Amino acid sequence: MAKKKAKELPEYGTMMLKGIEYYRTRVRDADGKRMTLYAKTREELYNKEVEAKRQIEAEIFRRQNPTVEEYCEKWLRMRSATVRATTMKGYETAVRKHIIRPIGDLYMDEVTTDDLRLLLVPLAKQSASLYSKINMLIKCIFYSAEESHVIEHNPAATLSAKGGVSKKEKEALTDEQVKILLDTIKNLPPYVFVMIGLYAGLRREEILALRWDCVFLDEKTPYISVRRAWHTEHNRPVISTELKTPAARRDIPIPKCLVECLKEAKEKSQSDFVIADSNGEPLAETQFMRVWKYIAVRSTEERCYYTYVNGQAIKHIVKPKLGEHQPNNPKIVYTIDFPVTPHQLRHTYITNLIYASVDPKTVQYLAGHENSKITMDIYAKVKYNKPEQLHGVVNRVMR
Repeated sequence: MAKKKAKELPEYGTMMLKGIEYYRTRVRDADGKRMTLYAKTREELYNKEVEAKRQIEAEIFRRQNPTVEEYCEKWLRMRSATVRATTMKGYETAVRKHIIRPIGDLYMDEVTTDDLRLLLVPLAKQSASLYSKINMLIKCIFYSAEESHVIEHNPAATLSAKGGVSKKEKEALTDEQVKILLDTIKNLPPYVFVMIGLYAGLRREEILALRWDCVFLDEKTPYISVRRAWHTEHNRPVISTELKTPAARRDIPIPKCLVECLKEAKEKSQSDFVIADSNGEPLAETQFMRVWKYIAVRSTEERCYYTYVNGQAIKHIVKPKLGEHQPNNPKIVYTIDFPVTPHQLRHTYITNLIYASVDPKTVQYLAGHENSKITMDIYAKVKYNKPEQLHGVVNRVMR
Protein backbone atom coordinates (compact mmCIF):
# COMPACT_ATOMS: atom_id res chain seq x y z
CA MET A 1 0.00 0.00 0.00
CA ALA A 2 1.43 3.39 -1.00
CA LYS A 3 2.31 5.56 1.98
CA LYS A 4 0.10 8.62 2.46
CA LYS A 5 1.84 11.97 2.88
CA ALA A 6 1.97 13.20 6.47
CA LYS A 7 -0.09 16.33 5.73
CA GLU A 8 -2.85 14.18 4.23
CA LEU A 9 -3.12 11.85 7.25
CA PRO A 10 -6.19 12.22 9.48
CA GLU A 11 -5.88 14.03 12.75
CA TYR A 12 -5.97 11.28 15.41
CA GLY A 13 -6.41 11.64 19.13
CA THR A 14 -3.58 10.66 21.44
CA MET A 15 -3.23 9.04 24.85
CA MET A 16 -0.46 8.02 27.22
CA LEU A 17 0.06 4.36 28.04
CA LYS A 18 2.86 3.49 30.47
CA GLY A 19 4.57 6.77 29.72
CA ILE A 20 4.43 6.33 25.93
CA GLU A 21 2.24 8.49 23.67
CA TYR A 22 0.02 6.55 21.25
CA TYR A 23 -2.25 7.72 18.47
CA ARG A 24 -5.75 6.32 18.79
CA THR A 25 -8.90 5.87 16.66
CA ARG A 26 -12.12 3.79 16.78
CA VAL A 27 -13.96 1.77 14.10
CA ARG A 28 -17.12 -0.36 14.21
CA ASP A 29 -16.71 -4.09 13.57
CA ALA A 30 -19.07 -6.34 11.56
CA ASP A 31 -21.36 -6.65 14.60
CA GLY A 32 -21.55 -2.86 15.05
CA LYS A 33 -19.36 -2.89 18.17
CA ARG A 34 -16.72 -0.21 18.55
CA MET A 35 -13.11 -1.36 18.57
CA THR A 36 -10.06 0.80 19.37
CA LEU A 37 -6.85 0.83 17.35
CA TYR A 38 -3.48 2.16 18.65
CA ALA A 39 -0.15 2.99 17.00
CA LYS A 40 2.97 4.99 17.80
CA THR A 41 2.80 7.03 14.56
CA ARG A 42 -0.05 8.52 12.56
CA GLU A 43 1.06 6.66 9.45
CA GLU A 44 1.10 3.30 11.24
CA LEU A 45 -2.35 3.96 12.70
CA TYR A 46 -3.69 5.02 9.33
CA ASN A 47 -2.50 1.74 7.76
CA LYS A 48 -4.03 -0.22 10.64
CA GLU A 49 -7.34 1.58 10.16
CA VAL A 50 -7.41 0.90 6.42
CA GLU A 51 -6.66 -2.82 6.92
CA ALA A 52 -9.25 -3.13 9.72
CA LYS A 53 -11.95 -1.53 7.57
CA ARG A 54 -11.03 -3.82 4.68
CA GLN A 55 -11.42 -6.89 6.89
CA ILE A 56 -14.68 -5.59 8.37
CA GLU A 57 -16.13 -4.92 4.91
CA ALA A 58 -15.06 -8.40 3.79
CA GLU A 59 -16.76 -9.93 6.84
CA ILE A 60 -19.96 -7.96 6.24
CA PHE A 61 -19.92 -9.03 2.59
CA ARG A 62 -19.32 -12.66 3.60
CA ARG A 63 -22.28 -12.57 5.97
CA GLN A 64 -24.56 -10.96 3.43
CA ASN A 65 -23.26 -13.11 0.56
CA PRO A 66 -22.38 -16.55 1.98
CA THR A 67 -20.99 -19.33 -0.15
CA VAL A 68 -23.02 -22.49 -0.61
CA GLU A 69 -20.71 -24.26 1.84
CA GLU A 70 -21.13 -21.55 4.50
CA TYR A 71 -24.91 -21.47 4.21
CA CYS A 72 -25.23 -25.28 4.10
CA GLU A 73 -23.24 -25.59 7.32
CA LYS A 74 -25.45 -22.91 8.91
CA TRP A 75 -28.59 -24.73 7.70
CA LEU A 76 -27.35 -28.01 9.16
CA ARG A 77 -26.78 -26.33 12.54
CA MET A 78 -30.31 -24.90 12.46
CA ARG A 79 -31.83 -28.28 11.56
CA SER A 80 -29.90 -30.08 14.32
CA ALA A 81 -32.28 -28.58 16.87
CA THR A 82 -35.36 -30.22 15.34
CA VAL A 83 -34.35 -33.63 13.95
CA ARG A 84 -33.09 -36.87 15.46
CA ALA A 85 -29.34 -37.48 15.71
CA THR A 86 -29.54 -40.37 13.22
CA THR A 87 -31.45 -38.24 10.71
CA MET A 88 -29.00 -35.38 11.23
CA LYS A 89 -26.07 -37.68 10.55
CA GLY A 90 -27.62 -38.67 7.23
CA TYR A 91 -28.29 -35.04 6.32
CA GLU A 92 -24.70 -34.02 7.07
CA THR A 93 -23.21 -36.81 4.98
CA ALA A 94 -25.55 -36.16 2.04
CA VAL A 95 -25.16 -32.36 2.05
CA ARG A 96 -21.37 -32.39 2.30
CA LYS A 97 -20.89 -35.10 -0.32
CA HIS A 98 -23.52 -34.21 -2.90
CA ILE A 99 -24.03 -30.43 -2.50
CA ILE A 100 -21.00 -28.82 -0.85
CA ARG A 101 -18.42 -30.87 -2.73
CA PRO A 102 -19.60 -29.91 -6.26
CA ILE A 103 -20.80 -26.29 -5.74
CA GLY A 104 -19.64 -25.28 -2.25
CA ASP A 105 -17.35 -22.49 -3.55
CA LEU A 106 -20.16 -20.64 -5.34
CA TYR A 107 -21.91 -17.73 -3.65
CA MET A 108 -25.52 -18.52 -2.82
CA ASP A 109 -26.84 -15.61 -4.90
CA GLU A 110 -24.95 -16.71 -8.01
CA VAL A 111 -26.19 -20.33 -8.09
CA THR A 112 -28.44 -20.95 -11.09
CA THR A 113 -31.03 -23.62 -11.79
CA ASP A 114 -28.62 -25.06 -14.37
CA ASP A 115 -25.96 -25.44 -11.65
CA LEU A 116 -28.39 -27.48 -9.57
CA ARG A 117 -29.52 -29.58 -12.53
CA LEU A 118 -25.88 -30.38 -13.37
CA LEU A 119 -25.31 -31.28 -9.72
CA LEU A 120 -28.12 -33.85 -9.98
CA VAL A 121 -26.86 -35.46 -13.21
CA PRO A 122 -24.52 -38.01 -11.51
CA LEU A 123 -27.30 -38.87 -9.07
CA ALA A 124 -29.64 -39.81 -11.94
CA LYS A 125 -27.61 -43.01 -12.31
CA GLN A 126 -28.00 -43.87 -8.64
CA SER A 127 -31.04 -44.96 -6.65
CA ALA A 128 -34.29 -43.02 -6.92
CA SER A 129 -34.38 -42.72 -3.12
CA LEU A 130 -30.96 -41.00 -3.01
CA TYR A 131 -31.93 -38.70 -5.89
CA SER A 132 -35.15 -37.76 -4.10
CA LYS A 133 -33.30 -37.14 -0.82
CA ILE A 134 -30.72 -34.79 -2.36
CA ASN A 135 -33.45 -33.01 -4.32
CA MET A 136 -35.36 -32.49 -1.07
CA LEU A 137 -32.28 -31.16 0.75
CA ILE A 138 -31.46 -28.73 -2.07
CA LYS A 139 -34.98 -27.33 -2.01
CA CYS A 140 -35.02 -27.03 1.80
CA ILE A 141 -31.68 -25.20 1.83
CA PHE A 142 -32.55 -22.72 -0.92
CA TYR A 143 -36.11 -22.11 0.35
CA SER A 144 -34.60 -21.32 3.76
CA ALA A 145 -32.13 -18.91 2.13
CA GLU A 146 -34.97 -17.23 0.27
CA GLU A 147 -37.05 -16.82 3.45
CA SER A 148 -34.04 -15.26 5.20
CA HIS A 149 -33.48 -12.87 2.27
CA VAL A 150 -30.03 -14.32 1.62
CA ILE A 151 -31.11 -14.76 -2.02
CA GLU A 152 -33.79 -12.94 -4.00
CA HIS A 153 -34.44 -15.71 -6.53
CA ASN A 154 -34.75 -19.38 -5.62
CA PRO A 155 -32.99 -21.50 -8.28
CA ALA A 156 -34.39 -24.74 -6.80
CA ALA A 157 -38.05 -23.79 -7.27
CA THR A 158 -38.46 -25.53 -10.64
CA LEU A 159 -36.35 -28.63 -10.00
CA SER A 160 -38.08 -31.90 -10.82
CA ALA A 161 -38.22 -34.50 -8.07
CA LYS A 162 -38.27 -37.34 -10.61
CA GLY A 163 -34.96 -39.05 -11.23
CA GLY A 164 -32.69 -41.89 -10.26
CA VAL A 165 -32.95 -45.60 -10.86
CA SER A 166 -35.89 -47.36 -9.25
CA LYS A 167 -34.76 -50.38 -7.30
CA LYS A 168 -36.69 -53.59 -7.45
CA GLU A 169 -38.87 -53.70 -4.38
CA LYS A 170 -38.00 -56.44 -1.94
CA GLU A 171 -40.73 -59.01 -1.61
CA ALA A 172 -41.96 -60.30 1.72
CA LEU A 173 -40.62 -63.72 2.62
CA THR A 174 -42.94 -66.64 1.91
CA ASP A 175 -43.86 -69.12 4.63
CA GLU A 176 -41.46 -71.63 3.06
CA GLN A 177 -38.62 -69.09 3.01
CA VAL A 178 -39.30 -68.16 6.64
CA LYS A 179 -39.03 -71.84 7.60
CA ILE A 180 -35.75 -72.26 5.67
CA LEU A 181 -34.31 -69.11 7.26
CA LEU A 182 -35.25 -70.10 10.82
CA ASP A 183 -34.07 -73.71 10.37
CA THR A 184 -30.75 -72.41 9.00
CA ILE A 185 -29.98 -70.05 11.89
CA LYS A 186 -31.49 -72.00 14.77
CA ASN A 187 -29.16 -71.65 17.80
CA LEU A 188 -27.04 -69.05 15.95
CA PRO A 189 -26.56 -65.42 17.12
CA PRO A 190 -29.10 -63.77 14.74
CA TYR A 191 -31.98 -66.13 15.62
CA VAL A 192 -33.66 -64.00 18.32
CA PHE A 193 -33.27 -60.83 16.24
CA VAL A 194 -34.90 -62.52 13.24
CA MET A 195 -37.76 -63.92 15.34
CA ILE A 196 -38.58 -60.47 16.76
CA GLY A 197 -38.51 -58.96 13.27
CA LEU A 198 -40.74 -61.63 11.79
CA TYR A 199 -43.28 -61.93 14.60
CA ALA A 200 -43.35 -58.43 16.15
CA GLY A 201 -42.38 -56.30 13.14
CA LEU A 202 -39.96 -54.07 15.02
CA ARG A 203 -37.48 -51.90 13.16
CA ARG A 204 -33.79 -52.76 13.48
CA GLU A 205 -33.17 -49.80 15.81
CA GLU A 206 -36.11 -50.88 17.98
CA ILE A 207 -34.91 -54.47 18.30
CA LEU A 208 -31.34 -53.51 19.17
CA ALA A 209 -32.58 -51.10 21.86
CA LEU A 210 -35.08 -53.56 23.38
CA ARG A 211 -34.63 -54.26 27.09
CA TRP A 212 -36.22 -57.03 29.07
CA ASP A 213 -38.17 -54.45 31.09
CA CYS A 214 -40.26 -53.87 27.96
CA VAL A 215 -40.88 -57.55 27.24
CA PHE A 216 -43.95 -58.83 29.11
CA LEU A 217 -43.99 -62.60 28.74
CA ASP A 218 -46.07 -63.57 31.78
CA GLU A 219 -49.09 -61.38 31.04
CA LYS A 220 -52.38 -62.92 30.00
CA THR A 221 -51.68 -61.39 26.59
CA PRO A 222 -47.87 -61.28 26.23
CA TYR A 223 -46.57 -58.19 24.49
CA ILE A 224 -43.54 -56.05 23.64
CA SER A 225 -43.55 -52.35 24.48
CA VAL A 226 -41.52 -50.18 22.09
CA ARG A 227 -40.02 -47.33 24.11
CA ARG A 228 -36.38 -47.00 22.96
CA ALA A 229 -34.32 -46.69 19.78
CA TRP A 230 -30.72 -47.57 18.94
CA HIS A 231 -28.21 -45.72 16.80
CA THR A 232 -24.44 -45.48 16.69
CA GLU A 233 -22.02 -42.59 16.91
CA HIS A 234 -18.46 -43.39 15.82
CA ASN A 235 -19.44 -47.07 15.98
CA ARG A 236 -20.51 -46.74 19.61
CA PRO A 237 -24.10 -47.75 20.46
CA VAL A 238 -26.42 -45.03 21.76
CA ILE A 239 -29.80 -45.91 23.26
CA SER A 240 -32.41 -43.15 23.28
CA THR A 241 -36.05 -42.74 24.24
CA GLU A 242 -36.45 -40.58 21.11
CA LEU A 243 -38.20 -42.82 18.60
CA LYS A 244 -38.44 -42.41 14.84
CA THR A 245 -41.93 -40.88 15.15
CA PRO A 246 -44.50 -40.55 17.96
CA ALA A 247 -46.40 -43.44 16.33
CA ALA A 248 -43.40 -45.74 16.90
CA ARG A 249 -44.30 -45.81 20.61
CA ARG A 250 -46.63 -48.83 20.75
CA ASP A 251 -47.46 -52.09 22.54
CA ILE A 252 -47.39 -55.16 20.31
CA PRO A 253 -49.08 -58.46 21.25
CA ILE A 254 -46.76 -61.33 20.35
CA PRO A 255 -47.60 -64.88 19.20
CA LYS A 256 -46.80 -68.04 21.12
CA CYS A 257 -43.77 -68.97 18.99
CA LEU A 258 -42.08 -65.66 19.83
CA VAL A 259 -43.06 -65.92 23.51
CA GLU A 260 -41.34 -69.31 23.76
CA CYS A 261 -38.27 -68.01 21.91
CA LEU A 262 -37.94 -65.00 24.22
CA LYS A 263 -38.50 -67.04 27.40
CA GLU A 264 -35.64 -69.32 26.39
CA ALA A 265 -33.43 -66.33 25.53
CA LYS A 266 -34.25 -64.61 28.83
CA GLU A 267 -33.23 -67.65 30.85
CA LYS A 268 -29.81 -67.60 29.22
CA SER A 269 -29.42 -63.81 29.22
CA GLN A 270 -27.12 -61.97 31.62
CA SER A 271 -27.93 -58.56 30.20
CA ASP A 272 -30.66 -55.95 30.47
CA PHE A 273 -30.80 -56.00 26.67
CA VAL A 274 -32.54 -58.71 24.66
CA ILE A 275 -29.81 -58.50 21.99
CA ALA A 276 -26.42 -57.90 23.59
CA ASP A 277 -22.70 -58.48 23.15
CA SER A 278 -20.57 -60.71 25.38
CA ASN A 279 -20.32 -57.91 27.95
CA GLY A 280 -24.08 -57.44 28.13
CA GLU A 281 -23.92 -54.13 26.24
CA PRO A 282 -25.97 -53.19 23.16
CA LEU A 283 -24.35 -54.00 19.84
CA ALA A 284 -22.22 -51.55 17.89
CA GLU A 285 -22.75 -51.24 14.13
CA THR A 286 -19.84 -53.53 13.25
CA GLN A 287 -20.98 -56.08 15.83
CA PHE A 288 -24.44 -56.22 14.28
CA MET A 289 -22.87 -56.65 10.83
CA ARG A 290 -20.93 -59.65 12.17
CA VAL A 291 -24.13 -61.11 13.62
CA TRP A 292 -25.95 -60.69 10.30
CA LYS A 293 -23.02 -62.33 8.50
CA TYR A 294 -24.17 -65.67 9.93
CA ILE A 295 -27.05 -65.35 7.47
CA ALA A 296 -25.06 -63.87 4.58
CA VAL A 297 -22.43 -66.63 4.52
CA ARG A 298 -25.16 -69.27 4.20
CA SER A 299 -26.73 -67.55 1.20
CA THR A 300 -26.23 -68.46 -2.47
CA GLU A 301 -25.95 -64.78 -3.37
CA GLU A 302 -22.93 -64.10 -5.58
CA ARG A 303 -20.15 -62.22 -3.80
CA CYS A 304 -16.52 -61.30 -4.26
CA TYR A 305 -13.35 -60.92 -2.24
CA TYR A 306 -9.81 -59.73 -2.93
CA THR A 307 -6.37 -61.19 -2.40
CA TYR A 308 -3.18 -59.18 -2.76
CA VAL A 309 -0.12 -60.50 -4.61
CA ASN A 310 2.94 -58.24 -4.81
CA GLY A 311 0.75 -55.29 -3.88
CA GLN A 312 -1.75 -55.99 -6.67
CA ALA A 313 -5.41 -56.66 -5.82
CA ILE A 314 -6.86 -59.78 -7.42
CA LYS A 315 -10.64 -60.06 -7.47
CA HIS A 316 -12.28 -63.44 -6.85
CA ILE A 317 -15.97 -64.07 -7.50
CA VAL A 318 -17.79 -66.72 -5.47
CA LYS A 319 -20.96 -68.28 -6.89
CA PRO A 320 -22.30 -70.61 -4.19
CA LYS A 321 -24.69 -73.40 -5.12
CA LEU A 322 -27.61 -74.53 -3.00
CA GLY A 323 -26.75 -77.48 -0.78
CA GLU A 324 -22.98 -77.15 -1.18
CA HIS A 325 -20.60 -76.73 1.77
CA GLN A 326 -18.41 -73.68 2.10
CA PRO A 327 -14.87 -74.68 1.02
CA ASN A 328 -13.10 -72.98 3.95
CA ASN A 329 -15.63 -74.13 6.54
CA PRO A 330 -17.41 -77.40 5.67
CA LYS A 331 -19.81 -76.92 8.62
CA ILE A 332 -21.47 -74.06 6.71
CA VAL A 333 -24.02 -75.16 4.10
CA TYR A 334 -25.54 -72.85 1.49
CA THR A 335 -29.25 -73.22 2.29
CA ILE A 336 -30.69 -69.74 1.60
CA ASP A 337 -31.37 -69.09 -2.10
CA PHE A 338 -33.39 -65.89 -1.64
CA PRO A 339 -32.45 -62.35 -0.58
CA VAL A 340 -33.07 -61.41 3.03
CA THR A 341 -32.42 -58.11 4.84
CA PRO A 342 -33.25 -56.86 8.35
CA HIS A 343 -36.01 -54.61 6.97
CA GLN A 344 -37.46 -57.53 5.02
CA LEU A 345 -38.35 -59.22 8.30
CA ARG A 346 -40.52 -56.25 9.26
CA HIS A 347 -42.01 -56.09 5.75
CA THR A 348 -42.93 -59.78 6.03
CA TYR A 349 -44.69 -59.13 9.36
CA ILE A 350 -46.75 -56.27 7.89
CA THR A 351 -47.55 -58.27 4.74
CA ASN A 352 -48.76 -61.24 6.80
CA LEU A 353 -51.09 -58.96 8.78
CA ILE A 354 -52.58 -57.69 5.53
CA TYR A 355 -53.00 -61.19 4.09
CA ALA A 356 -54.81 -62.11 7.31
CA SER A 357 -57.33 -59.31 6.50
CA VAL A 358 -56.33 -57.13 9.46
CA ASP A 359 -57.81 -53.67 8.86
CA PRO A 360 -55.37 -50.95 7.69
CA LYS A 361 -55.66 -48.78 10.83
CA THR A 362 -54.68 -51.72 13.04
CA VAL A 363 -51.80 -52.55 10.71
CA GLN A 364 -50.72 -48.90 10.90
CA TYR A 365 -50.64 -49.02 14.71
CA LEU A 366 -48.78 -52.35 14.92
CA ALA A 367 -46.24 -51.21 12.33
CA GLY A 368 -45.72 -47.87 14.07
CA HIS A 369 -46.42 -45.91 10.90
CA GLU A 370 -47.12 -42.24 11.56
CA ASN A 371 -48.47 -41.69 8.06
CA SER A 372 -51.36 -43.90 6.95
CA LYS A 373 -50.20 -43.43 3.33
CA ILE A 374 -47.20 -45.69 4.04
CA THR A 375 -49.49 -48.43 5.33
CA MET A 376 -51.99 -48.02 2.52
CA ASP A 377 -49.28 -48.12 -0.17
CA ILE A 378 -48.06 -51.45 1.19
CA TYR A 379 -51.65 -52.61 1.67
CA ALA A 380 -52.59 -51.80 -1.91
CA LYS A 381 -49.51 -53.49 -3.38
CA VAL A 382 -49.98 -56.63 -1.33
CA LYS A 383 -53.77 -56.92 -1.42
CA TYR A 384 -54.81 -55.67 -4.80
CA ASN A 385 -52.13 -56.24 -7.38
CA LYS A 386 -52.71 -59.86 -8.43
CA PRO A 387 -55.37 -60.83 -11.03
CA GLU A 388 -56.36 -63.97 -9.17
CA GLN A 389 -57.11 -61.90 -6.07
CA LEU A 390 -59.05 -59.29 -8.05
CA HIS A 391 -61.08 -61.79 -10.10
CA GLY A 392 -63.70 -62.42 -7.43
CA VAL A 393 -63.97 -58.71 -6.54
CA VAL A 394 -64.52 -57.65 -10.14
CA ASN A 395 -67.09 -60.36 -10.78
CA ARG A 396 -69.08 -59.41 -7.69
CA VAL A 397 -69.13 -55.73 -8.69
CA MET A 398 -69.94 -56.37 -12.37
CA ARG A 399 -72.59 -58.99 -11.73
